[in-house]
Amino acid sequence: MVKNVVTFGEIMLRLSPPGFQRFIQARGFDVVFGGSEANVAAALATFGVPVEYVTRLPANDIGDACLSYLWQYGIGTRHAVRGGERLGIYFLEMGSAQRGSKVIYDRAGSALATIEPGMIDWHLVFSDADWFHWTGITPAVSEGAALVCLEAAQTAREMGLTVSCDLNYRKNLWKWGRKADEAMPELLRCCDIAIGNEEDADKVFGIKTPGADVTSGKVEADAYVYVCNELAKFFPTLKTIALTLRGSLSASHNTWSALIWQQGQICTAPRYDITPIVDRVGGGDSFCAGLIYGLRIYDDVQQVLNFAVAASCLKHTIPGDFNLVSVAEVEKLMGGDASGRVSR
Repeated sequence: MVKNVVTFGEIMLRLSPPGFQRFIQARGFDVVFGGSEANVAAALATFGVPVEYVTRLPANDIGDACLSYLWQYGIGTRHAVRGGERLGIYFLEMGSAQRGSKVIYDRAGSALATIEPGMIDWHLVFSDADWFHWTGITPAVSEGAALVCLEAAQTAREMGLTVSCDLNYRKNLWKWGRKADEAMPELLRCCDIAIGNEEDADKVFGIKTPGADVTSGKVEADAYVYVCNELAKFFPTLKTIALTLRGSLSASHNTWSALIWQQGQICTAPRYDITPIVDRVGGGDSFCAGLIYGLRIYDDVQQVLNFAVAASCLKHTIPGDFNLVSVAEVEKLMGGDASGRVSR
């Protein structure tokens, strides 16, 4: 029997002005749901991987609507718990050309932010799973969320699951007392796989990438090998480290690649030139999902990495948080067909 991948975190209501309007122009908002760990779950479900998403939702109509939204993409929610006063919200103003996107969070006091240890039976959750994925966003939300995330990661490790983490540093969220560099090390010691970028390694662990300059598009893979080696030195449980390489030439034009480190060996992926970008939110999450899928399916680490990068490249073409592309579409791009021709 194929076992589940479990993800845990907060899903929010996403409100965006239509098109590329600014907040001040908006007279209405496009509405979807999204959040890092839910985004990973959605991509995995679309790839055909059985996945359970664990979260806490308010017991009201908005919570019900969120569950319905998750179900339509094949995401399991049988271990989601209900309670709390509200669903978190984030407002997204989509950038274009030289104007960057903006995110404003409204998630204080949310159902997930007020979660407490003991509310979720992690032994039950993991009883039919072999993989647990969390991100650095969850412990940033609140002390309770951090404690529950640690509870989950420690239980998963004790039960022999593969544990992966997207470092996902969000400076605007770490406000509950401890900082990322204080809370994250204990969590990361439970992990087999770490995923991140140059900012995550720098802001969370003080590991700077020599010579990198993302604003000029200078993101050479060789410079990032140092980051992987330093992370592995601090966290010897890590068997795999993957770093995304985004060159931000403008809000509408990015380069995109990645590298993977496995016990000292490095592979790098092809670089994609993405322009125009439709929606880059969830790009890192789609890479995580592609990596998890690849590590479960492929024997060749280069193929694993190429799948993850191609999948996340395609996410930039899809509005909303979720990466709604098939394995066949990803493999087509992996094979070199980036033409975007009509499929008839």
